[in-house]
Amino acid sequence: MTLASLSPGARGRVRRVEGQAELQRRLAELGILPGARVELVRVAPLGDPLEVRVRGTLLTLRRREAACIEIEPEVAA
Repeated sequence: MTLASLSPGARGRVRRVEGQAELQRRLAELGILPGARVELVRVAPLGDPLEVRVRGTLLTLRRREAACIEIEPEVAA
């Protein structure tokens, strides 16, 4: 499952980041690393961009960038 496929309010942990090295480096600099907890906060009206919370910080990502982030969804308790 990818970050782009989550519904608003859903959370998960990053399993891996795919894509070009430049994109992987940029996402790592933003704190999107394996094991990091992420939450999809909201989606823009036309579906792009996405607002995500990572390590307490709100980030805006393009849907195609979020599609490169493989996550393991958290099960609601």
